[in-house]
Amino acid sequence: MKVLVTGGAGFIGSNFIHYWLKNHPEDYVINFDKLTYAGNLDNLKDTKDIKNYEFVKGDIANANDVKGALKDVDIIVNFAAESHVDKSILDPAPFIITNVVGTQVLLGAAKDAKVKRFHHVSTDEVYGALNLDSSEKFDEETAYRPNSPYAASKAASDHLVRAYSKTYQLPITITNCSNNFGPYQYPEKLISLAITNLLEGKKVPVYGDGLYTRDWLYVEDHCSAIDLILKKGKVGETYCIGINSDIPNIEVVKKIIKILGKSESDIDYVKDRPGHDRRYAINPTKIKQELGWRNTYEFDDALKLTVKWYQDNTSWWKQLKDEKFNKYYKKQYKNR
Repeated sequence: MKVLVTGGAGFIGSNFIHYWLKNHPEDYVINFDKLTYAGNLDNLKDTKDIKNYEFVKGDIANANDVKGALKDVDIIVNFAAESHVDKSILDPAPFIITNVVGTQVLLGAAKDAKVKRFHHVSTDEVYGALNLDSSEKFDEETAYRPNSPYAASKAASDHLVRAYSKTYQLPITITNCSNNFGPYQYPEKLISLAITNLLEGKKVPVYGDGLYTRDWLYVEDHCSAIDLILKKGKVGETYCIGINSDIPNIEVVKKIIKILGKSESDIDYVKDRPGHDRRYAINPTKIKQELGWRNTYEFDDALKLTVKWYQDNTSWWKQLKDEKFNKYYKKQYKNR
């Protein structure tokens, strides 16, 4: 079987390729990636001698690029996306181009190529926000209420995927997952930024009161869920992926500080970002009951593994925190 993984040089995509090559060594994997700032082939440097792996540089918003990569492809797993909420607030246009236009181009090519499955990876942020004092959780029936440009672009892409299923009978599945963390995450997201800042002896920026709450999912568990959906999932269905581990951001940061033996004086409360969703939480009942999925990692154990990975791979992340990164960092956290 030939699997095309879009965005395969990014955080979740590269972890998925590692997972797939390990668990499905008989399959041929094509990594299709534009190599934006968050795309990094160093994430996959240990695949260079694997004969059933191939990298193709291309843009999902470019029809010629996509068509050229789809020859004899059986399955598309679409991770390709602009994904950082903060950057979508600063400049929404790239999010519309990649996440909306790019998804439509990819869907059209998938339809023409008659692929056996188009799996679209999305986010719980399309559902909007929950109240802090509520026990409510998102599920597959929750109405879409995106609040950030990023979330709106992903909501639009989800609707396009469903439209291609209904209109053209394209065999699709969709997943809406909670916040991922783990190895190879570009150091702009909460956990990867907190770990790397602390390892550099810097403070950790925390928005507002720090009580913004997210449901955290270790990236390998996310990969196993997609694998199961591709095997057993019902075509046309959506599955929410989470592990009921919703934790306030400030508590996540304090856990990292404790693991590293640092002080809570390293926390730097900064001005909140516009339209900050208060709480996300996923109800994973459907994927658990219908497909039998179970997470392997609990949050605290996975967090320790993640911290250890960044400690052991300083050369990987240090090169990413370059002049361009520092310019963005100052604009986002210092000059507000």
